[in-house]
Amino acid sequence: MRSPRDGDFSPAELAKLDALVSAASALRMKIRALQAREAQLIHEAARLAGDAHARTSPSRFDAEMPYRTVAAEFGAAFRISDRSVQRMMSEADILITMFPATFASLAAGHIDRAHARVLTEAGAHIDDPSARADFETTALVVAERESASRLRPFAKLLAERLHPRSLTERHEAAATERAVRVIDLPDGMAELVATLPSTMAHAVFDRLSAMARSVLRAAAAEARENQDRENRAREDQADDAPPRTTDQLRADILTDLLLAGIPEAHGPAGLGAIRATVQVVVPVLSLLGATQEPATLAGVGPIDAETARRLAGGAKGWDRVLTHPITGHVIAADRYRPGKQLKRILRARDQHCRFPGCRLPVRNSDLDHTVDFALGGPTTYGNLAHLCRRHHSLKHESAWAVKQRPSGVLEWTSPTGRRHPDVPTSSVMFRPGGGPGAGPGTGTGAHRRGDALPAPRAGTDTGTGTGTGTGVLGGFDSAPF
Repeated sequence: MRSPRDGDFSPAELAKLDALVSAASALRMKIRALQAREAQLIHEAARLAGDAHARTSPSRFDAEMPYRTVAAEFGAAFRISDRSVQRMMSEADILITMFPATFASLAAGHIDRAHARVLTEAGAHIDDPSARADFETTALVVAERESASRLRPFAKLLAERLHPRSLTERHEAAATERAVRVIDLPDGMAELVATLPSTMAHAVFDRLSAMARSVLRAAAAEARENQDRENRAREDQADDAPPRTTDQLRADILTDLLLAGIPEAHGPAGLGAIRATVQVVVPVLSLLGATQEPATLAGVGPIDAETARRLAGGAKGWDRVLTHPITGHVIAADRYRPGKQLKRILRARDQHCRFPGCRLPVRNSDLDHTVDFALGGPTTYGNLAHLCRRHHSLKHESAWAVKQRPSGVLEWTSPTGRRHPDVPTSSVMFRPGGGPGAGPGTGTGAHRRGDALPAPRAGTDTGTGTGTGTGVLGGFDSAPF
C-alpha cells in the first residue's frame, strides 16, 4: 500500500473532488447534447434559406441573399460575425447529412464538437455513403475513447484508405506546389514559410530541435564551470546575454544553416553531424510495391507509399515490426543492425506518452516501470511504457495509479477511483487482411470502449509480409534528406 505523501488529498477532499468531477462530466454531456441541438437548429435555418434560394432566379446577382440573410439574423442574435455563422451552417449541413452516426454520438454526449470536426474533416472526401458509414463506425470507437488530438491521425489514415485517389497520386500533385515565402511583420520582423512534404518538414524540425538541445546542454555545462571559478568578476555576469529559448535557438540555427551552410556559430562542435530522426510505419505489401496503401508518419498522419519506399531505401537501418493479425499489437521487432530490441518494440507499440490524451512523442518521453523496479517490477515488455516527464511524475508523486494488462493496455485509476484505459496506438492503426482489396472498418474498431484487447499468443508468427500483410516496417532513423 502506498504511503501518504505531502500534498495528498484527505478522504473528505477526495469525496468532494469525485462529486465535482461527476457533476462536471454530467454537465459536459449536456453541453455536447446542446451543441448537437444548436447544429440541428442552424441546419434547419439553412434549409429555409435553401428553399428561398430555390425560388430565386440563378441569374440574379443577389441569389445568395437568403443564406446571407439567415446568417446575419443568427450573427446578430449570437453577437458573432455573419461569416462565422455561414461556416457554422456549412459544418452543420455536413455533420447532419453526411455523418449521421457522428451527429448521434454528439447528441448522446459521447463525443464533443472537436471530435465531430476531426471526423467530418477527415472523411469529407469519402463520396460512397456505405464507405463513409464504415469510416464512422470504426472511427467513432476511437473517438469515444480518445482525445480529439489522438483521434486525428487515426481518422486521417482510415480515411486515406477509402480515398478514391491514392495518396501517392495526390502527393505527387501537391509536391509541385512546394515553395518558400516571406511574409513581412511589424517591428522589423518577417516570417519565412516553407511548404514541404511532411516527412521533410518534420525531419527539418527534428534536426533543429536536436541542435538546439545540444546548444542548451553546452551552455548549461559552461554555466556550471563558470560558477565554480572563484575569480569570476560580478560585472561579467551582468554583461552576459540572456539565455535563448529552444524556439529562439531553432530560429537562429535555421538562419545560420541557410546563410552559412554549417551551424558552427552556436558554440558546441559537431552540430553538423546531427541527423534528423523520423518514425515511419509502412505496411509490408506497400513497401514491396504490391499496393499503394499509405504509410504513417508517427504522431502526424499518413504519407504516400512512394515517399515511404524512398525513405526505407535511403535509411541507415530500419526496424521490422511483427504485429498480431487481428489486434495489431506489436509482438516482436528486429533490425538489420544489432540494437536494443526491447526499446524498439516499445517505441513501435507506444509511439507517444501513454497517459490518456497525451501525444508527446516517445523520443521526448521516459521508459517507466509500471510496477517500480525497486519494488520488484521486471524490466520486460509487459511492465514498461513510455511516459512524458509531466505524467511520469504524476504517476509517482500523486495518488494516480496504473496497471498494465497483457495486451499493452494501461489502466489508469484516478484518485477518485475512476478508470481510464489507454490503448496502444498500434492496436488501432492496423486492420486484418491488410492486403489488396481489404475493406475498411474490419480492424480493432469492433472493440467497445474500455474493453481489454486480447493479447497475442506466444510463438504466433504474423506480419511477415506473406499473406495478409500485417507486418509493418517502422522507425527509419538518420535518413538522408
